[in-house]
Amino acid sequence: MMKGVPRYLVTVLVLALACSLASAYDPSPLQDFCVSTNDSASGVYASFFLYNKLFLLHAVFVNGKFCKDPKLVTANDFFFSRLNIPRDTSNPLGSTVTLLNVDKILGLNTLGISLARIDFAPYGLNPPHIHPRGTEILVVLEGTLLVGFVTSNTDNRLFTKVLNAGDVFVFPIGLIHFQFNSGHTNAVAFAGLSSQNPGVITIANAVFGSNPPINADVLAKAFQLDRNVINFLQKKF
Repeated sequence: MMKGVPRYLVTVLVLALACSLASAYDPSPLQDFCVSTNDSASGVYASFFLYNKLFLLHAVFVNGKFCKDPKLVTANDFFFSRLNIPRDTSNPLGSTVTLLNVDKILGLNTLGISLARIDFAPYGLNPPHIHPRGTEILVVLEGTLLVGFVTSNTDNRLFTKVLNAGDVFVFPIGLIHFQFNSGHTNAVAFAGLSSQNPGVITIANAVFGSNPPINADVLAKAFQLDRNVINFLQKKF
């Protein structure tokens, strides 16, 4: 600690600046837009004077990104094309999610929204998963989907519905949910999410496919399964 500078004062100033420079949990924008940039050279420094001494702090971003110079922003920063093209669903689950978040459309930064197209083969499944940072609203364009979500402990209540073309369903933030194509034809749905980067945690992948693997004895007791079954599932994922 420098002479003549009270420790508590420096601590308060550092915390105040860190908080003021942090973007956390999809903040409401205070400008027309803040198009993100992945240019590491765009990192900025905040400076302040204390007792005639200059201090520099690197700007910290918790959930956001640095903004592009507004003069360099173009229409393409808010644009994505060909979302009308069907996606390949020839995978074990029979579904493909095309997520347009802030990494795909840079202009989404600070706007608190994103979009996904979900393609289903017949009997395809978007398996049980959660979005830790976003509520989802889903609209079916083609086909028939069986959807649902489960409430938190201790009720673990299932809300489920069969959706046809034109139907809409909402999945609350952070709750386990799924979509299953219960029809004989392909299905397509679009989903809006209340975050520029909602994230996704697929339950089976996270539990049985973690890296490194979760101890098999832990999972055997948690799921009340034989340890050999757990070993099989971990190898499969």
